[in-house]
Order: sequence, then C-alpha cells, then structure tokens
Amino acid sequence: MNEEEIKDLEKKRTKCLVYSRVVGYIRPVQQWNEGKQAEFNERRSFDESC
Repeated sequence: MNEEEIKDLEKKRTKCLVYSRVVGYIRPVQQWNEGKQAEFNERRSFDESC
C-alpha cells in the first residue's frame, strides 16, 4: 500500500466502543477511570479449549 491509500483508509475508520464488565455493570471501557482502563489493557485472554 502506498501512503495515499493508507490515508484514504484512515478517513473511512469509525470509532469502535469496547464494552466490558466492572463491578457487575457492562459499560464502555472509554467511560472508565484511568486506573480501570490501565487494568483492562493489562488483562490476558483465557482460552478454555487449551
């Protein structure tokens, strides 16, 4: 991809809300305080099938 194609793709992007649970409530991660957002970024996914 060249630089122009990348810029065109960036224009088409939309914001994606990520939801997760904190203390029993499902809310967008964007609305959490900084500490909870940092904790969310440190989480690891769990795959039960392994």
